[in-house]
Amino acid sequence: MGEPLVSVLVNCYNGEKYLSKAVESVLAQTYKNWEIIFWDNQSSDSSAEKFQQYAKKDDRLRYFYSKKHTLLYEARNLAVNKAKGEYI
Repeated sequence: MGEPLVSVLVNCYNGEKYLSKAVESVLAQTYKNWEIIFWDNQSSDSSAEKFQQYAKKDDRLRYFYSKKHTLLYEARNLAVNKAKGEYI
């Protein structure tokens, strides 16, 4: 049996300023069996494009666009439903 998958949730609403630092911090981890669930809560900045540049290079990064803008707890719950990991 391999190492358990860890799902890292990134809820984003116009967070392009902090996005690179958040993604880079996960990429820098020594533990490698993880996925990033990026939940875009209808951002109007370039968050989606910035994240998708990372996702093109690593299939562990998964992008989801919210059908409607939601409160943080709702967005978190929707992102959890997309996670495949044993740990979140």
